[in-house]
Amino acid sequence: MLISHKYNFLYVHIAKTGGTSVRATLSRLRWRDPLFPLQFVCSRFSHLTGHRLACKIPRHAKVIAAREMLPKEIFDRLFKFAFVRNPWDLQVSSFHHIRRERPHLVAGHDTFADFLKYKLDPERPYQYHIDTSIELQSDYLVDLHGKVLVDFVGRYERLHEDFTTVCNRIGIAPPQLEHRRKASDRKDYRSYYDDETAALVADYFRADIDLFDYRFDPAELD
Repeated sequence: MLISHKYNFLYVHIAKTGGTSVRATLSRLRWRDPLFPLQFVCSRFSHLTGHRLACKIPRHAKVIAAREMLPKEIFDRLFKFAFVRNPWDLQVSSFHHIRRERPHLVAGHDTFADFLKYKLDPERPYQYHIDTSIELQSDYLVDLHGKVLVDFVGRYERLHEDFTTVCNRIGIAPPQLEHRRKASDRKDYRSYYDDETAALVADYFRADIDLFDYRFDPAELD
């Protein structure tokens, strides 16, 4: 999560949605924010106390955490936004990321289909880095009653266009979006699926698919 009081925004960073690039680009604005030194000091103290001071909102915190931690008048006036991604594509990206960064978690489930079935198995032992990759994106954006709390939801599939919309909304000239962790190790996500695994994702991520109107094949929307 990234907050700027000078530019009046709150960015909810959902993993594997281009957020590292968005965050890196917008983080440069911190140096123009007069409250940044205070935020930095609070962040350091929070870290030193094991975050028991509750004065730092984690990078991948849900928007409801910000609503609980910030004064209501501040939370309400912030322009709150996030980016989401096609769930079928996101799971392919997650598979490659876990295989690259934590290959021991993939051992014994080396193909995408085998690993996806393992990930979505309710009897599987809990593994933090696996389980966070199957959290619903919509959970990051809603309150306990399912009401969307953010003002704008951009899409990974049109990242540059929607990032420009965000910049216009917060009143800055759109900077060049930094490319961080740009993947070059995969094919079109649809080629990883058969009917069974595509249905698994459709069932598990139904809330995201319905809320954000995603389809397995975007051509179905044309």
